[in-house]
Amino acid sequence: MITNMGPGTNNNPNQIDSLEIAKKCREHILRMTSWANSGHPGGSLSAIDMLVCLYIERMQVKAEMPKWEDRDRFIMSKGHASPGMYAILKEMGFINDDDIRQFRQLGGVCQGHVDSKWAPGVDFSAGSLGMGLSFGIGCALAARMEKSLRTIFVMLGDGEIQEGQVWEAAMSASNFNLGNLKVFLDNNGIQNDDFCENQMLMGNIEEKWKAFGWKTKKIDGHCHDEIKKSITWLDSIKDKPAIVIAKTVKGKGVSFMENNPAFHGAAANPEQLEQALKEIYG
Repeated sequence: MITNMGPGTNNNPNQIDSLEIAKKCREHILRMTSWANSGHPGGSLSAIDMLVCLYIERMQVKAEMPKWEDRDRFIMSKGHASPGMYAILKEMGFINDDDIRQFRQLGGVCQGHVDSKWAPGVDFSAGSLGMGLSFGIGCALAARMEKSLRTIFVMLGDGEIQEGQVWEAAMSASNFNLGNLKVFLDNNGIQNDDFCENQMLMGNIEEKWKAFGWKTKKIDGHCHDEIKKSITWLDSIKDKPAIVIAKTVKGKGVSFMENNPAFHGAAANPEQLEQALKEIYG
């Protein structure tokens, strides 16, 4: 179990290797979806480096007290990337091997989309896209009203930001000067079944967020050094909401899944799983 101590402290006192944890999480993602023969490996693999760095370096959470009131909140708005969420929660000690083995099974805690009613450590129930940022704003306002130092982190997908509700929420967050609201955008360029640019031209994403009053930073979403520095940068922003726009590769780490829209919502078969695991650990 990895134990974190919160902002302003060294959350990784034993200097746990984030790259090694990311490999384990990629294995969990691939095995979960393969066992279930369903799920969303592509967007989980693109997001997992950010999840690993955030949880082992920064998130103030306690696996033994998943409902601890002053915990930081993580909102997985692109809720179909549940395998990535469950993978890091498993490494953090919130759930166990049996839990992830029952991914997408009736009665299992690891539902197909993240669900706070089932899985310890999940703070948002997802399904329809576009709602997580609004929920995060509510959490951030609640923290302010309660004078809590907890921080609210939200992860969005780039296909998801085609939803109008995201931009209503972005305007609202800026209006309320929510410096305790931090967003990661998983900019992998692919949405359900196709490349984003073939579905909806979004133009300059960073300039759009700036126009809505947000502080912005662009990074390589697979470079752990850049991710960790971006987390420090997020913590330095106190008076406005801030977003990290992370350029990522859908299916990162598995050659036949990378930049392949077919693996947005398709699992590896047994032969592909064997090849994928060799690539991850090779």
